[in-house]
Formats: sequence, C-alpha cells, structure tokens
Amino acid sequence: MATAGKNVAPPVASAPQPQKRWSRLRALKRVVQLGAVGAVGYGAYDIYNKRHPAEQKPFDPTKRTIVLLGSGWGAISFLKSLNTDDYNVIVVSPRNYFLFTPLLPSCTVGTIELRSIMEPLRFITRHKSRNVKFYESECTDIDPESKTISIADVSDIKGAVSNTTIPYDYLVVAVGADNQTFGMAGVREYACFLKEVWDAQKIRTRLMDCVESAGFASQTPEEVERLLHMVVVGGGPTGVEYAAELHDFLKDDLEVWYPELADKLKITLVEALPNVLPMFSSQLIQYTESTFKQNKIEVLTKTMVKEVADKEIKVMDANKNMVSIPYGLLVWATGNCPRPLARKLMARLKEGGQNSPRGLLIDEYMRVKGAQDMYAIGDCAFTKYAPTAQVATQQGKYLSRVFDGLARIEEGQNKKIHPFEYTHQGSLAYIGSDRAVADLPFLNGNVSVGGVATYVFWRSVYISHMFSFRNRFLVIGDWMKSKVFGRDVSRE
Repeated sequence: MATAGKNVAPPVASAPQPQKRWSRLRALKRVVQLGAVGAVGYGAYDIYNKRHPAEQKPFDPTKRTIVLLGSGWGAISFLKSLNTDDYNVIVVSPRNYFLFTPLLPSCTVGTIELRSIMEPLRFITRHKSRNVKFYESECTDIDPESKTISIADVSDIKGAVSNTTIPYDYLVVAVGADNQTFGMAGVREYACFLKEVWDAQKIRTRLMDCVESAGFASQTPEEVERLLHMVVVGGGPTGVEYAAELHDFLKDDLEVWYPELADKLKITLVEALPNVLPMFSSQLIQYTESTFKQNKIEVLTKTMVKEVADKEIKVMDANKNMVSIPYGLLVWATGNCPRPLARKLMARLKEGGQNSPRGLLIDEYMRVKGAQDMYAIGDCAFTKYAPTAQVATQQGKYLSRVFDGLARIEEGQNKKIHPFEYTHQGSLAYIGSDRAVADLPFLNGNVSVGGVATYVFWRSVYISHMFSFRNRFLVIGDWMKSKVFGRDVSRE
C-alpha cells in the first residue's frame, strides 16, 4: 500500500511487451505446426483412401451410358467431376494412365522420372460411386447413326477377342491431337516429338547416344560437332521448356561428367514466327530471348524448315537464304493437328457442318455439330481458345455439369444449362537457369513477371495442379534427388 506524502514510481509499462511478442511467435509457430500436421494428416488420409477404395455400385440397366474416349486433361477432368450415380460410364483409351504433360520436358533429361507424372486410370475409376468400365484399346471408328464405336486392342499381347463394338447413349470425344508435321517428309522418321511417355524416353535415349558417340575413340571433330548439336523446332512453350531443360542438364551434369565434351554441345531453337512464346507479352518475350542468349542457346526466328534428313535439316532463314543445319538430336514441337479418328469423323459429318480442317467443330455446350448426343472437349475440338491443358480441364469440368443438368431435367426438375465460359488463369513457361516467366490476369489487365521468384511460383502451381498426393510426393522427391545427386546420365 502506498504511504501518504511519498512519491511512488509508476509501474513499468514496457515489461509485458516481450511476453506479448513471444506469445505471438508461439501462436504463429503453433499455426505452422498445426498446418504441417494437417498436411501430413491429409496426405495419410489420401494414401489410405487410394489403397482402400469403397465398394462400388454395379452398372444399372435403367441408366444411360456415357462412353468417354481418351485419358488426357479434358477426359480426366470430366471423369473426376462426373457424378456416376446418374450414369453408366465406359472409358476407352490406348493408355491406362493420365500424363501430366507440362512436366514432360523435365523427364527428357532425368530431372523428373516418368512414373512420377503418371496417374493410373484405375486410381480414378475405382473411386467413383458406380463401377466405371475401362478398355485399354484404340477407337477406330465412330458411327453416329447407330450410336456405336468400334474399338481394337493395340497392345503387344492380345486375347482371343481384339475387336468389338460398343453402343452408347452419349459419346464424349476427348482423344487429343496429333503432332503437326505440315506433311513434311522425314519428320516422323528422324525427329522426336514431345507428347507422350515414349517420346520422352526416346529423346532421353537419343540424347545420351549422341553424347557417348561423340566421345567415341578417334571421332572426327566434324562428327563431334554434329552429334552434339541439339536442334529444337518450334518456339512455343514445349520447345522453349525443352531447350531450357537441356541447358540445365548441360550446365549441372554434362560439364561434371563429360568435361571434354560439354563446351562443344550446342542448342539451337528454330521458330518460323518473329519471336518465341508468341502468346506471352513482349516484355517476357524479350526476357526469354535475352536469357537464352546468356545461356548460349541460339534462337533462329523467322526461319522455316524446308527439308528434314537423318543428319541435317534445311531451313530458309530470315533473309530467304537456304541454310543446312547438321544435328545429332532433332526435337519437333510445332503444334497440333487432328488425329485420324477425328478426321474420319469430320469427313462423316461434313454435311452436318464439319468443314474445319483444324478439329471437330462444337457449339457453346460442347456438342459436336452434325451429330446427336455427341460432345467433344480438349485438343480434338476446334474452338476460339488455345489448345492448352487449362482449357481442356475447364471444358471437362463444365461438361460434367452439363450431364448433371441433363440428369436433373430427366428427373423432372427445372434445370437451366448455361453455355461454357472460359476463365484464363495465366500462362507459365520455364526458361532455364532456375528462371520462369508468367503472364497472369490481374483485375482488368495482366501482370508479366519473370525470374527466380517466378520459377518458385511455376513449381508451386504445377505441384498444386497435380491430380493426387502421390504424384506431388514423387515429383518433389525427384526435384530433391536431382538437386542432391544430379541427374542420371546412364543410357536406358
């Protein structure tokens, strides 16, 4: 108690502050810990759920049957979002997995292993409420009048029955697109594409073949120069990202294990347009080209390939001169064209309005023009949107909502189906040396960024868009493994 007549010093107000600060830090630490525990818990739940799927309902003869052709972005997005309580579903595809194609360039040099970006289809179909039948086969023909498809077993080992027909009530065509060669002779024989698993395997094998052959005893200097010249045709995201991954492989690994050859390896990117990455802003195009120049990747714009042979290509350069370019490895990434099945269907539906050579014409509800109860999504469809993974993914999700609406209408509900609206979420590309570029929508405009921070963002976006915790775990593990131990330089 204070004594009258005496001055008592007031309590020190600053003393509790450190305690408050530490309490906030402890709270933040607790939030981080809980987040980590939650992430681990979610991962454990996802792993358990994948390994212990619930019992499924059998096919219901009273339900309509949807036949889905394909296992790419559009097809898997549709399948994952579709309520199979309303329909019987049959999936037909020559491959029994989904492939995360944006990371395929990383697989060509061993940064990521192929199995890490593959998701088996049965991991998806087995977790639907109703049994989904899957046939690993190629659809060879579509008959819109009888509403049947013909399928063929194209595997190396076949059973007693390898061809059959399947009826459908609704058909969803999501077969993707083929590689655009412009009808040029020699492309399919001598070049490597970059669309499928076997393409990445082929590139990886040929790359190491070129390096090892260049180091062969008494190899001539001219042949060493040719073997170590890697040419990429196409300046879109696929071509740019492959050239970037190849540069990283050279700097991080070949210089260590092949020091006598590393300084002789050359990368050339050939593009017919005035610049690379034409879908990006001019600022990011300049940044990409300057980065390539720093990384000693030669970029030949306004240059068209005229001939392709087994050891060289002939191009017309910006000055209209014909130039011969010897190569050891040629990667062709020039865009898409319709697959044979799509072309056959387009010819059959020509009188119904299928008059575009670039793909199946569809309306704003994904319905194929000239056909009844037939839909098309992804790269096989020709629309005003670019043939990208995010377009196909949004189309697949939208189409699942369309079928949900059709099911509700059949039940007598007043359900309105709205036309498809695409929402652009931005464009990303890796350009090498731990740098990436991004064109991102912001308010009423775009934000263009590039650099190391964008590279971290690029990786986080790809990880977040993977279809399962398993794939995320494997890819992150591959990134860590290649950073710690380096890429595998053995020939497969």
